Amino acid sequence: MYLNIDAQKDQTYDAIVVGSGISGGWAMKELTERGLRVVCLERGRDVKHIEGYETAMKAPWEFQHRGRPDNMAAEEYWAGMRTGYTANEEHRYLFENDKQNPYLETRGFDWIRAYHVGGRSLLWGRQTYRWNEEDFMANAKDGISVDWPIRYKDLAPWYSHVEKFTGVSGSKDNLSVLPDSDFLPAMELNCLEKHVKGEVMKKMGRTITIGRVAHLTKPQTWHSALGRAACQYRNMCMRGCPFGAYFSTQSATMPAAMKTGRLTLVPNKIVTEVMYDEKKGKATGVRTIDQNTMEVKEYYAKIIFMNASAIPSASILMNSKSSRFPNGLGNDSDQLGRNIMDHHLAVGASGSFDGYGDQYYFGRRPNGVYVPRYRNWGNDKRDYLRGFGYQGGAGRGGWGRGTSIPGFGAAFKESLTEPGGWTMGLGGFGEVIPDESNRFTLHPTQKDKWGLPVVVFDAAYGENERKMRIDMMNDAAEMLEAAGLKNVNTYNDTSKNPGIGIHEMGTARMGKDPKTSVLNANSQVHSCKNVFMTDGAAMTSASCVNPSLTYMALTARAAKFAVDELKKKNL
Repeated sequence: MYLNIDAQKDQTYDAIVVGSGISGGWAMKELTERGLRVVCLERGRDVKHIEGYETAMKAPWEFQHRGRPDNMAAEEYWAGMRTGYTANEEHRYLFENDKQNPYLETRGFDWIRAYHVGGRSLLWGRQTYRWNEEDFMANAKDGISVDWPIRYKDLAPWYSHVEKFTGVSGSKDNLSVLPDSDFLPAMELNCLEKHVKGEVMKKMGRTITIGRVAHLTKPQTWHSALGRAACQYRNMCMRGCPFGAYFSTQSATMPAAMKTGRLTLVPNKIVTEVMYDEKKGKATGVRTIDQNTMEVKEYYAKIIFMNASAIPSASILMNSKSSRFPNGLGNDSDQLGRNIMDHHLAVGASGSFDGYGDQYYFGRRPNGVYVPRYRNWGNDKRDYLRGFGYQGGAGRGGWGRGTSIPGFGAAFKESLTEPGGWTMGLGGFGEVIPDESNRFTLHPTQKDKWGLPVVVFDAAYGENERKMRIDMMNDAAEMLEAAGLKNVNTYNDTSKNPGIGIHEMGTARMGKDPKTSVLNANSQVHSCKNVFMTDGAAMTSASCVNPSLTYMALTARAAKFAVDELKKKNL
């Protein structure tokens, strides 16, 4: 048999990074800066920074449907329509078409995907929070699932490392439940938010702070060196930010990696499996299929970082079968695809406020307030596990309010040139506890157009989440009423599926025991040490704060470990 040795040599690197989203971007940056030649394989198209942001500078009237959903969106973006995101044509081009990329549901799951360079780093909400010490011990203390193999102290220096490079705006609050980050100057609360903050603290002892966001409010020299500028307060972030003000792969980690001269970016390559050498007992590379030409191509490396996000990363390992791993690479524990977690939301309250009619605010702040967790914390004990936080904010009605109130004629139109009244809302984000029965599998016969098994979801919220939501709803109303808001209305939409938070986690969890987990404390696959996973798949529990900062820290930490192990010839 003829072997094309030259072709294999051309496709051989020190490291392969699968996926170019938030964690993939960090993998490519850290590995190249530590001296490795890296190829990043992205299944979707290339989206160039600035020029690739098709709608970033468009005016409302330049959109055919003025940003509203049309019949095509309802049919082809059916999963995204459940969340409301893909309904809007302003940023729909950055979300994946569900008709072209189908999946199945035994129990409902809203799988929101972005298959292109940068992935969901171009779309994320940018809320950036450290986990606290208790988050890493919660499973062990509650006697559920498995214990994390690491603790807060293991990630603390890496949180600092990624925060400084990323640029996180926020306020130091000195709370054990929400550790402070290395912050850029905080964005400002408006007058009603300041009022509610003061009243809630005085009457209830609960903290309200400005959201901690990955936006540059005061760029540092290393940010400016990459072409990043300060936030312009346009609040059009999901269209793509041509100013590089918010953190994304395109604005930050990829340019840093490219500066080293050691990164090769290959878009349109769907990784179908990790190749495993039975004699060597390690992975040798990955097999890909070109999403456009269907060409099959193999890439080789000493180490592989899986960063395609929780579902794709785990599904690639599940599809990587061999004599050693008949159920998928690293799946000795049967935990691949299990323990799907997200954050449950669509619950809270809103109300109106009489006053501050002579005050307004500057710009369109791409951020809101945050209420850190206080339930099941300290002396508070509830009849459910874990807790929740709130995101929200206050504002005044704009001219658009005229679409939903009665009136016509010149006087009515003239009234809309003045700001409307003040309102404020608080929406809960609750922790979902791990459950092995919340999972996905690969369909045994049904394939997508590239011949890969279709993902089948079987996940739902449990009794713990349902109990928590009652407090999430009532507490929001209680805080607003304590601050003097009127017409307070609560909501608790129980029709939403897991996935709605777009924080899917847990499908290849970290753990101490290979019999009950997929990854070890260094983010390595227990039984295949040169494969690392540092995206949402790795999470052992979910906390109630946004997880992206923790993915970044895990990735940077694992990258240093991987390079050190390579130097020691252990991989």
